[in-house]
Amino acid sequence: MLKQIKDSPKLKELKTLYPNANVIVIIFAIIMLWRGVWGLLDTYLFPGSPTFSSLTCIALGAIILYLDDFKIDHLKR
Repeated sequence: MLKQIKDSPKLKELKTLYPNANVIVIIFAIIMLWRGVWGLLDTYLFPGSPTFSSLTCIALGAIILYLDDFKIDHLKR
């Protein structure tokens, strides 16, 4: 069902006619995704100690970025 919506000519036409609206939709989708991830981390990653949970997230994020050489070239089109 999602593939049908994604490939629909009407959606492609709307994206072409209103590129700024498409950008706004993408921004909201990213914000909602990160809000969900953040909420899960708050709930399950050291829920009794928010400071330790935040520091752990910072450390894990830094380690992941270090291991990836701080590159996001593969995300470019």
